[in-house]
Amino acid sequence: MGNSTWVTEFILTGLTEDPHLQLILFVIFFAVYAVTLMGNVGMIVLIRTSPQLHTPMYFFLTSLSFLDTCYSTTVTPKLLSNLLKEKKSISFASCFTQFYFYGVFATTECYLLAVMAYDRYVAICNPLLYFITMSQRKCVQLIAVAYIAGIINTSIHTMAASRLSFCGPNIIKNFYCEGPPLVALSCSDISLNYLLVFVLVGFNLIITSLTVLTSYTYILVTILKLHSAATRRKAFSTCTSHLMVIIIFYGCLSFMYARPSSRQSYHLDQMASVFYVVVTPMLNPLIYSMRNQEVRGAFRSILEKKNHFQHF
Repeated sequence: MGNSTWVTEFILTGLTEDPHLQLILFVIFFAVYAVTLMGNVGMIVLIRTSPQLHTPMYFFLTSLSFLDTCYSTTVTPKLLSNLLKEKKSISFASCFTQFYFYGVFATTECYLLAVMAYDRYVAICNPLLYFITMSQRKCVQLIAVAYIAGIINTSIHTMAASRLSFCGPNIIKNFYCEGPPLVALSCSDISLNYLLVFVLVGFNLIITSLTVLTSYTYILVTILKLHSAATRRKAFSTCTSHLMVIIIFYGCLSFMYARPSSRQSYHLDQMASVFYVVVTPMLNPLIYSMRNQEVRGAFRSILEKKNHFQHF
């Protein structure tokens, strides 16, 4: 990391210094993390074991559940550990490792949501060509592109940050190693790092959000042209779960990075980070399980099979 890197660990401010409140938060976040793991792993198992869900849409949903599990796991276990400690420290190497993997999974999810919007566009606007256009090979390629984008984006940020010198202070004003608060601690010139954030994060958000907006604009136009009200409701119902996930995801991103005062109000950033990093991965499988009739139907089928075998 360079001869002038004197900092060997960072101190995370955490969410509170009140020991009683820390214990309460530990119980809450432990429960949220447990539900996150059960919900996302359960969604993956349900889709893999239900033949009626072996479609491109649910292939992408499996990937979404996997990403939610991964990027929640990069942050939440350390958060839970620090809530039980007086000194909330993280080693230099662990901080950069967390920064890298969190960035990879979060950026990949951003592109995956755009891919899922494109999938819904093909399904509703070109239904007769859906299974030809969204072939298994095409789905795997789209997932690969999302991961490649996440790896390239985060590798550039991590390499740029690793060239910086950290000679104190070492207090990160958050409960995990988020990029801007980490880079702000450097005693080197960080103008390149902020330029990379502006260019790369801006590019990622513009590309993915334009894909989402364009896809759903065509979807809305197509749905409005349908003559049957029942058909319109059925077509739109297939998109509502994905729309809710997109609104939550981009809403949190906008609150964290688009506000002019973002870096001046770190308490608000912490609240947004908690929702974005800890709560959202728990909500996604709940949204899909409650709002999606096919998922509910597959779950009921498994329960019926289980009850049937118990009778024997």
